[in-house]
Amino acid sequence: MKVTVDEDKCCGAGTCVLLAPAVFDQRDDDGIVILLDSQPSAELHAVVREAASVCPGAAIAVSEDA
Repeated sequence: MKVTVDEDKCCGAGTCVLLAPAVFDQRDDDGIVILLDSQPSAELHAVVREAASVCPGAAIAVSEDA
């Protein structure tokens, strides 16, 4: 799995951080997403897919090709 984020689309809702804090964080000044792990381990794949699907800004992209 390969994860990418588009900071320009991020609205700072923080849902991704709540779901997968090992993969996502937020900048302190504006809440924009920070990608901590672009290739998360297999046990995190389901929650990362969920974070991408519920992202209100559609800022998270998941590719199954590592």
